[in-house]
Amino acid sequence: MKALVYLGPGQKTLENRLKPEIEDPSDVIVKILMTTICGTDLHILKGDVPTCTPGRILGLEGVGIIEKTGHGITTLKKGDHVIISCITSCGKCEYCRRGMYSHCETGGWILGNRIDGTQAEYVRIPHADTSLYKIQPGMDEEALVMLSDILPTGFECGVLNGKIQPGSTVAIVGAGPIGLAALLTAQFYSPALVIMIDVDDHRLELSKKFGATHSINSKGGNPAFTISKNSPSMEAL
Repeated sequence: MKALVYLGPGQKTLENRLKPEIEDPSDVIVKILMTTICGTDLHILKGDVPTCTPGRILGLEGVGIIEKTGHGITTLKKGDHVIISCITSCGKCEYCRRGMYSHCETGGWILGNRIDGTQAEYVRIPHADTSLYKIQPGMDEEALVMLSDILPTGFECGVLNGKIQPGSTVAIVGAGPIGLAALLTAQFYSPALVIMIDVDDHRLELSKKFGATHSINSKGGNPAFTISKNSPSMEAL
């Protein structure tokens, strides 16, 4: 199979690799239909992630079709279309039982880091019963790949950690995929204002279509000062 392989800081290559095989009863093998490039992959390529060693297949997000299952799998079967979570969770350890899946004792962020990842034709997924999510027939699988990591990151790290409440004023710095995911999910909590900040006018216009009430191009300016000067209504923007 073809796979994108990390060779060391600043180095990557497309290689022919053997297809992965079942190693544990909780494994499945997924044929990749779609994957994405994450900012985390770029950090790896810069040499910022020492746990990812040369020779590793990159990638932590994807949508695919189950090709093979381990004998311990109970909720999935060959032919199921699935979303691959960027976080692998056993569902049984202390951290998983507390809902802290990224700290799973035998999982966490391992795909494309400590085990081979999704930027290949096939990938092995450990703890598959609790790390894959079935896709119902007829759903837009190209859109659903965004649920592997991008949208949950904007929601959890931005919206939940930001403790957005009804009537809040929210400023989101960066109108890229993560920022737009935070913009979309922030609206679940009925903020009064959602201000998008970026240096790209096209992204800012797109953010308004996604629900931003205001936008600020921060190129050559001070967005924090602009917001404080015009609060609370932002009518001057």
